[in-house]
Amino acid sequence: MTSSSSASSSVPRLVIAAPSSGSGKTTVATGLMAALTARGLAVSPHKVGPDYIDPGYHSLATGRAGRNLDAYLCGPELVGPLFLHGARGCDIAVVEGVMGLYDGAAGEGELASTAQIAKVLRAPVVLVVDASSQSRSVAALVHGFASWDPEVRIGGVILNKVGSDRHEALLREALDAVGVPVLGVLRRAPQVSTPSRHLGLVPVAERGAEAVDAVAAMAAQVSHGCDLEALVGLARAAGPLPGGVAPWTPEPVPTHGPARSDRKSPPRVAIAGGAAFTFSYAEHAELLAAAGAEVVTFDPLRDEELPEETAGLVVGGGFPEVYAAELSANEPLRRAVAALALSGAPVAAECAGLLYLCRELDGAPMCGVLDASARMSGRLTLGYRDAVAVSDSALAVAGTRMRGHEFHRTVVEPGAGAAAAWGMRAPKRRVEGFVERGVHASYLHTHWASEPGVARRFVERCRTS
Repeated sequence: MTSSSSASSSVPRLVIAAPSSGSGKTTVATGLMAALTARGLAVSPHKVGPDYIDPGYHSLATGRAGRNLDAYLCGPELVGPLFLHGARGCDIAVVEGVMGLYDGAAGEGELASTAQIAKVLRAPVVLVVDASSQSRSVAALVHGFASWDPEVRIGGVILNKVGSDRHEALLREALDAVGVPVLGVLRRAPQVSTPSRHLGLVPVAERGAEAVDAVAAMAAQVSHGCDLEALVGLARAAGPLPGGVAPWTPEPVPTHGPARSDRKSPPRVAIAGGAAFTFSYAEHAELLAAAGAEVVTFDPLRDEELPEETAGLVVGGGFPEVYAAELSANEPLRRAVAALALSGAPVAAECAGLLYLCRELDGAPMCGVLDASARMSGRLTLGYRDAVAVSDSALAVAGTRMRGHEFHRTVVEPGAGAAAAWGMRAPKRRVEGFVERGVHASYLHTHWASEPGVARRFVERCRTS
C-alpha cells in the first residue's frame, strides 16, 4: 500500500457496522484505522451519531481529529460536505457506525442510522458479527442484513469472537452460500477491551498510556486477523459522492456589504479541555476561529487561571461528576470563571459545563454562576431533541430552531432559570437551561455546523462585551 494523499469526492471509504451494539465495531474500526495508519496511509476517522468518546480513540489511532457524521443534528444534506471536510488530504476514510446497522433516531425511520450514512456517502459496509454463540445461523443473519435494503451494499463480513479453527471453518462454510466475502476473523482477545463507565467507554484523555496500549492491541488484532488489502480494495471501489457535493467550510459566506475596518484584534475564546471536559466537536473550534476568534484551550483540573485576556468561554461536555473534588479544589479558577460570567462576557456551557457553573455538584462547591445545584442520578437521560431558543442569548436569538442530543445521569435543580435556554416538545413539553447575562447553559449538546450563525454571534459578543 502506498500513500497518494488525494482529496476529492472519490476518497476511498468504508463503513464499519454491526447487527447490534456490543458486536465489536469500535475494536474493528479503531484497529483498522491504526493498522492502515501504520502502513503509511493518511486515514480520516469518522463516527456515526453524536458520540464523543469513540472519536477520541479514532484520533489516537490516526493522529487526526475524529469527526462525527450525524444526520439528525446536522441534516442529511451536511453529511457529505462534513465528510469531505474531514477527509481532505487523506488516502482513505473509515466510518464507525452506531448501534445496529439500521437503528436510527427513535420513531424517525432510517434517520441518523448507519445505513442512512452509508447510502448518503455511497460507501460499502463491512458488517462486524459477534459469532461467539452461533455457527450456521450466521448465514441467515448476514443474508437478512444484506437483503433488507438494496441501497445498502454489504461488501464483506468480519467475524468477531471466534472460538477456534473448527468454529471458523463452520462459519466460513455457512457464509459461502450467502455471497458476502469474509474479510476477517478475530479471536476472543480480552486485552483489546476498553473499560466502561456510566456513560460508555472511559475517554482516551483519562487513560493515558493504557489507551495507547489498547489501540495498539486493536491494531495488532486487526492486522493479524483481517485482509487489509481486500478492505482497502473495497474502499477504493466506493466511487464518487453524488455530483455537486463539496467539502464543508467553517468560513462564513461572504457578504456584499462594506467591509468593516473598525474591528479590534481577535477576541480570545477559551475552551475547557483536559480529562474532565473531553466532549467537543472539532468543527466548533474551527467555526470560532473562522469567525475571527483566537481559540485557546485550558484544563480546569490543572490551570488556576483562565488564559490571559479571555473574552469568551466555552465549557463543553465530559465527566465533571468523576472529578468533582478536583474541580472544587481549584478555587482560584472557579472564582475566575465566576468573575468572567459576572462581567457579562459570553459563556457557552453544555451538559458538563452546566454542572460546572452550578453552586454545587454532589455537595462539592462549583463556580456558583447559576443559582442551581447538581447531583448524580440513577436515571439515564438519553435521546435526540428538537429544540427552539426561548431567550435571546450569546448563541442565538429567540425562535432559533436547533436539533440536539441529551446524554447524562445527573439532575440540575431547578432545571431552568427565569430566562430558559431551550424549549422542547418531546419526550415531553418543557423548558430547560439558563440564560443569564452572557451565559447560555444547558444540558443540550448541539452541533454548530448546522447553524454557523451560533459561532459568529458568540464571537461578535466577545468583541463587544
